[in-house]
Amino acid sequence: MAYFMKSTGIIEDNVNSLLDVYFRLCSVEVNCTNIARMAAVLSFDGRAPWSNERMFVSKTARIVKAVMTTCGMYDGSGEFAVDVGLPGKSGVGGGIMAISPQRLGIAVFGPGLDVKGNSLAGWKLLECLSDELDLSIFSSRRGCADDVAFG
Repeated sequence: MAYFMKSTGIIEDNVNSLLDVYFRLCSVEVNCTNIARMAAVLSFDGRAPWSNERMFVSKTARIVKAVMTTCGMYDGSGEFAVDVGLPGKSGVGGGIMAISPQRLGIAVFGPGLDVKGNSLAGWKLLECLSDELDLSIFSSRRGCADDVAFG
């Protein structure tokens, strides 16, 4: 795909260098604590809430959260926005990062994936947690038990 994009002029840089960076970024080993800390920094617009240290500018955090909301959950992004109501980013390893702006960063892990590559248990946990704590940025306050009772 990268070589095709190079041939059409979409990519102008050296493809091998770009792929090297991409593959390195895809190979970073993290755990739930690492992911939650990254999410917390995004939640607080680029500041680490445990030290108040500025990690990056707030505009970068806004851009990242917007991209997470629109495509961070692969082809399930729209459904995740409705079900959970938070910017989220999943990984095919089963992790999901979610951002509750100015409140908290959340990380969950569950290796069982749906057909779109998102953690099934992680998604459901975030859906119930978002509902229980009223975290949705779209605040529809409907209740996780509603799905069970009225299906």
